[in-house]
Amino acid sequence: MKAMELRELTDDELRQRHEETRKELFNLRVQQSTGQIEKATRLRQLRRDIARILTVMQARTKANR
Repeated sequence: MKAMELRELTDDELRQRHEETRKELFNLRVQQSTGQIEKATRLRQLRRDIARILTVMQARTKANR
């Protein structure tokens, strides 16, 4: 997911996307621990997506001060 796409989302949509991404990351970590994961690169991608989402959320918080 691109940062520009995230900036176009509303605050509620960002929070929802953050929760969904966290849940998916958790599920992939469980799969990894049991040896069932197919795409290990997806873990890295999800971690980066979460960082992007949090960055956009933090920037909005600072802009609203």
